[in-house]
Amino acid sequence: MMDYLRSPKAIYQQSFATIKNEADLGRFSLDEQEVAIRLIHACGMVNIADDLVFSDGAVAAGRKALANSASIITDVQMVAKGIIERNLVHENKVVCGLDMAGAREFAKEQNTTRSAAGIEMLANKITGAIIVIGNAPTALFHLLEMIEKGEAKPALILGFPVGFVGAVESKQALIESDFGVSFITLTGRRGGSAMAAAALNAVAVGLAI
Repeated sequence: MMDYLRSPKAIYQQSFATIKNEADLGRFSLDEQEVAIRLIHACGMVNIADDLVFSDGAVAAGRKALANSASIITDVQMVAKGIIERNLVHENKVVCGLDMAGAREFAKEQNTTRSAAGIEMLANKITGAIIVIGNAPTALFHLLEMIEKGEAKPALILGFPVGFVGAVESKQALIESDFGVSFITLTGRRGGSAMAAAALNAVAVGLAI
């Protein structure tokens, strides 16, 4: 038999120890470090620590929202599938509007993506919710437009759209926004559904312990 580590607990412990040894986490609060470690664990790149941006009190805001049974809204089903439901101990619902009635029609009318349309379909559920975006920059842009118009105000935005068109710009727009909405994001092109789900899981795990 091949010689490799099999114990899930030991694998997690060794992985987290390696991350703490290799990543520069000194600028983060303890709560932020927990999130950063799990994000690094999700992608295997310790250097993302340099590009993570937390608004003041973002982790606390997310945990408060979860404790108040806030819904979790995602841009794609892949993000929703990556959320560990056993950590959602306050009956938090995970919702994705991508395939809701009207999303396809809205996307066609507005010449945008179904991910952005899915955010629009859930407009009446966004205030007080946690929005987790791991795929579409258009979804993050549309969410910011809604907030700017006063149509919604989420408790926390986890902004991790990925790619070469709009990802950098949408995350920078989130950072530069002045809407009083808490956020966690990763600057640059990197991101993705696994990282977005990991961010939510990291926020939630503090309540599930």
